[in-house]
Amino acid sequence: MVDDAKRDELRAKIEAGEQRNAQRSVADYARDATNSATEFVKEHPITAVAGVAVIGLAIGAMTRPGRRVARQAGARASSLASVAAELGLAYATGMLDAAGDAARTGRDKLEDFGDDVAHSARSAKRSAAHLAGDGADNVRFLGRKAARQAGRSVRNVKSRLGR
Repeated sequence: MVDDAKRDELRAKIEAGEQRNAQRSVADYARDATNSATEFVKEHPITAVAGVAVIGLAIGAMTRPGRRVARQAGARASSLASVAAELGLAYATGMLDAAGDAARTGRDKLEDFGDDVAHSARSAKRSAAHLAGDGADNVRFLGRKAARQAGRSVRNVKSRLGR
């Protein structure tokens, strides 16, 4: 019995997790990827720039003009390398800007959500306090009414008994 209950509970947890994963949108995955990229670039800016530069150089080396330039020594190779480095720096800067914008947008949405939750909680607190006050008032009223009726009943019984 206990094993069946645990098994059912585990199945329910698995199904709930699968539903949460199914409900995640591409935007959620993109936001997570943006946050990860932002954190990496902030923690390792030089590595990010160097990596982008290496990728740019590798892509350039795969093209026919890139291979020709690689065979030629001199000014032309150095100018291509500087262009690739500049492109890498521009790309990294663009990534940093995009990551910063995404982080700002996420922070703003989180702030708005927090305000909405706080407002709802305060409203629920006020409603609960009002209902509790009404309930307490009704209980006091009914208690006084019951006490009056009980006192009158006792008085009527005493008067019938002649006391």
